[in-house]
Amino acid sequence: LNIDPIDIEKKIGKKTKAIFLVHYAGVSCDMDKIMDIAKVHNLKVVEDAAQGVNAKYKDKYLGTIGDIGTYSFHETKNYVSGEGGAILINYDEDLAKRAEIIIERGTNRSQFFRGEIDKYTWVDSGSSHLMSDMLAAILYAQFEKLDEIQEKRKAIYEKYYNSLKELENNGKLILPTIPNYCSSNYHIFYILLPSEEHRDSLMNYLKMNKIGAVFHYIPLHTSPIGRMLGYQLGDLPITESISSRLLRLPIFPELSNDNIDCIIEKIYIWISKW
Repeated sequence: LNIDPIDIEKKIGKKTKAIFLVHYAGVSCDMDKIMDIAKVHNLKVVEDAAQGVNAKYKDKYLGTIGDIGTYSFHETKNYVSGEGGAILINYDEDLAKRAEIIIERGTNRSQFFRGEIDKYTWVDSGSSHLMSDMLAAILYAQFEKLDEIQEKRKAIYEKYYNSLKELENNGKLILPTIPNYCSSNYHIFYILLPSEEHRDSLMNYLKMNKIGAVFHYIPLHTSPIGRMLGYQLGDLPITESISSRLLRLPIFPELSNDNIDCIIEKIYIWISKW
C-alpha cells in the first residue's frame, strides 16, 4: 500500500522540491528506486516513518535513508510516550542546525550550552518541541525491550495471517504483503474486503461483539482542506478504493491467544454469510 515509484516520476514538475513518502504499516517503500529518482531530479527525500520505528529496508532502518526521517511515539504506535516523536537528519549539517534551532523555540540555545557562542538569542522561527523527562523515561523503558515488543507483535501478526489465509485463498479478502526487500515492525494488521459495504458490515459485527476493528485514514485529497486546494474525488482512485475497503484488526503486545482466536472465529462466522 505504499507509493508507486513509477507514479512519482509522472508527478514531478518544475516546482517539485522533495518527495514525501509514507512507510505504511511499518512496511518499507522501495527506497532504492525512490532515491535514484530523487538523485536524477535533484530532490530531497523525506521519510514519514511514524509507523516504521525499528523496521528496515534491506539493512537500513526506516527514517535513516532519505535526507530527513520522522518518527512518532504517539499512543497508537509500537513504542509510545503518549505524544512525541523524533526527527532524523541524514548528513546535512545545515538542516541539523536549523532543526536544533526550531526545537529550541527559535533560539541558538544549544550552541550556547556547547560553548560555541557567548550568549543565545532568537534567530529563527520555532516552538517548544522538547519531550518531558517523565515521558522520555517511559519511552526509554520500551526501547530497552525494543525487539521483545516487536517479536510479540510479529507473533500476533503471523497468527492472524496464517489463520485467515484460507479466506484469502477463497477470494473473500486480501491479506497484507511484506516485500522481500524489507523487514516489518508489524505496526498494523489489516484486511482488504471486496467493497465498502462488506468492510462496514464486518466492522459493525465485530463492534457488536466488543472487538475494536476500525478503518484507517480518510484520503486527504477528499477532505475539506483537500478540496479547497483543488483536489476532488476520483483524483487518486487506488487510494480511494483501498481506504473504503481496509479494516484494521487489534494488534498490541498484551493481546492474548484466546482473544485472537475469538476475533478470527467472529470473522469466519460473519464472512461465511456472504
